[in-house]
Amino acid sequence: MDKSALEALVDNLNVESMAEMPAPQDVHARVALTDRAAQTVLEGRRVLRAILERADRRLFVVVGPCSIHDPVAALDYARRLRALAAEVAGTMVLVMRVYFEKPRTSVGWKGFVNDPRMDDSFRIDEGIERARALLLELAELGLPTATEALDPISPQYLSDLIAWYAIGARTTESQTHREMASGLSAPVGFKNGTDGGLDVALNAIRSARSPHGFLGINAQGRTAVVRSRGNPDGHLVLRGGAGRPNYDTVSVRIAEQALERAGLPANIVIDCSHANAMKDHTLQPLVFSDCVHQIREGNRSIVGLMLESNLEAGTQSFSGDASQLRYGVSVTDACIDWRTTEELLLRADRELVETLGAR
Repeated sequence: MDKSALEALVDNLNVESMAEMPAPQDVHARVALTDRAAQTVLEGRRVLRAILERADRRLFVVVGPCSIHDPVAALDYARRLRALAAEVAGTMVLVMRVYFEKPRTSVGWKGFVNDPRMDDSFRIDEGIERARALLLELAELGLPTATEALDPISPQYLSDLIAWYAIGARTTESQTHREMASGLSAPVGFKNGTDGGLDVALNAIRSARSPHGFLGINAQGRTAVVRSRGNPDGHLVLRGGAGRPNYDTVSVRIAEQALERAGLPANIVIDCSHANAMKDHTLQPLVFSDCVHQIREGNRSIVGLMLESNLEAGTQSFSGDASQLRYGVSVTDACIDWRTTEELLLRADRELVETLGAR
């Protein structure tokens, strides 16, 4: 039996086909980083690091749609957010949530990069380039962006346009994602586990601070051994879990103590959605306001907050026909609307002026 016939018996038995992806350097050439965009990314990262190091007194807020499915609506949202960011710049740094990849418990639409046409054509090559084009437009607006680091190959295509990364509750325990985070150029927030436990996130932060060697791809798209220096800007994101929130004063204090025992900086970001809002988007403003109150009462460990927000409130089911989707409404987790977002952030700005001056 010849070699190809033998390999066909043992390898890729459940693979229907393979299509080559363009190399990262080719996508970068077609959607090239501009001076203005680079300035936005670098300044965004600089400010976020300054907040984590307590050199900047402000709070950072990662705010935006649960996921991106319509770049036109995303740009509409971004222009509004950019104007609002200027209004609250004395107390908060607004970073737009631009999530292109969605982890799934079982099945479902896995995000714009995976299926940009939302028709199960899985044109990842198209999705990655269109995602980069959107990130470039947002950076040109002067708006720093945040995303979830899910696929370990995607950062080679997109990371030069990202100011902040999250590692989700399902992947914080993953060695692959800890290694990837150790080489990312931006600060990384690690979410606590889905069971609400902190240990996996604390271990992830410590792991990502260390150098690693792991498999990845280079700019030419070739498999490479990546040797990272370690990322010193990892921090904890509290998102609740096991049917209960963990944004309250007691939970935050427990997290502070755990960080201290682990020898890690007391940097905590509160995710106002997910289990902290019991998966009810209308509770997000209450969580956000409670955290603002904690800061006003003297908390010094809460450095950031996260909100799932869109042009319109709620979510919509996807029947398979993208033309029937309502404009500005999430197709994944339910979000608060723009009006609520604006009111919430403007009120927080008024309430935090004196407090943050003393931080």
